[in-house]
Amino acid sequence: MTIFQSMDTTGSALTAQRLRMDVISSNMANVDTTRAKKVNGEWVPYTRKTVSLVPKENSFSNYLNVAMGSGGNASVGNGVKVTSINEDTKTPYKLVYDPTNPDANKDGYVQTSNVDPLKEMVDLISATRSYEANVTVFNANKSMLSKALEIGK
Repeated sequence: MTIFQSMDTTGSALTAQRLRMDVISSNMANVDTTRAKKVNGEWVPYTRKTVSLVPKENSFSNYLNVAMGSGGNASVGNGVKVTSINEDTKTPYKLVYDPTNPDANKDGYVQTSNVDPLKEMVDLISATRSYEANVTVFNANKSMLSKALEIGK
């Protein structure tokens, strides 16, 4: 374990939460987009995107071996990584009655994105709080390392 490993761990969390905030911002910006991409010659509304996060790869047995001092190549707490950015295909698109819209179907309904601004704001608050917590951890770690360096004076 290196002296800077905790900073690396916190740094990976900061990067992941920043990406979550970027994706949420994209979702909010496209909440009213009715023509995001063409599928089979027809325009499809914007589809909500989500970020999947997982711990950096290490098995439980590796962590256990490291903790017990019997070897293993895992280092405890080596951060988080983004596995993918997925489209939310389970939530249906919203139908809005607007017969004057050029995207309206024969009944006068327009398909709009499946982004729920309330859900996005909750996710944004969660990502922001996680980011702030990791900044606090990073600053505390930086302070401890600085105090450790002062011991040698």
